[in-house]
Amino acid sequence: MGRSGVTNTNESFIDEVTEAVRRERLNLWFRRWGWIIGVVVLAIVGGAAWVEWSRSQTEAEAELRGEAVLTALETEDDVARLAALSDLPRAGQEGVVTALLLAAEQQSAGEADAAIATLNTVAGVSTIPQVYRDLAALKALMAQGASADPLALQALAAPGAPYALLAQEQLALVHLANDRRDEAVTLLQGLRDDAGVGPTQRARVDALLTALGVPPEEADASLAEVPVPAGE
Repeated sequence: MGRSGVTNTNESFIDEVTEAVRRERLNLWFRRWGWIIGVVVLAIVGGAAWVEWSRSQTEAEAELRGEAVLTALETEDDVARLAALSDLPRAGQEGVVTALLLAAEQQSAGEADAAIATLNTVAGVSTIPQVYRDLAALKALMAQGASADPLALQALAAPGAPYALLAQEQLALVHLANDRRDEAVTLLQGLRDDAGVGPTQRARVDALLTALGVPPEEADASLAEVPVPAGE
């Protein structure tokens, strides 16, 4: 056998030994750490199953809440409808709609204090999105009428607030109820000229300005007249 044949035989033997060592190390590694892979696989599969189960449970609970609310609203008797809504859960973000509906029923039944309490409860829960909290707070202030806190309304009427225009209108009504006509007219004029005001609200504002003796088309001119000295 030539030198090249011996060399090839040696290389083949070395390769076989290397491969055997590699397989032995791999088998040893799997015997020692293979259970970790099994746990990871089980965790992934179990996690996916849990997510799917949780999602189906959430959807089922939402459907049950919706059906319960609809059943309560379809009750023809006013007292029974109010009682049915009162019995429904109103905690957390999921209960916001129920709470708002309950407050509306309480107001219709003449239970203004109960409606205000229901709305203030929603407004005071920090885990509820701000847009819902602001809506509940505004409705509570509207239910208070002339006794509503002007500072609270001013906070809701701040530029960029989701219900700023409605809060400004309500603040104008509070000013009128408390004999602060000039402040009310200023607010109403600002609303009339605001591009974000819808047609329904604009009609209300125009009607208020007219009732105050300040026709919408003349509002700016009547308040902006400045006497001109003689001779100019």
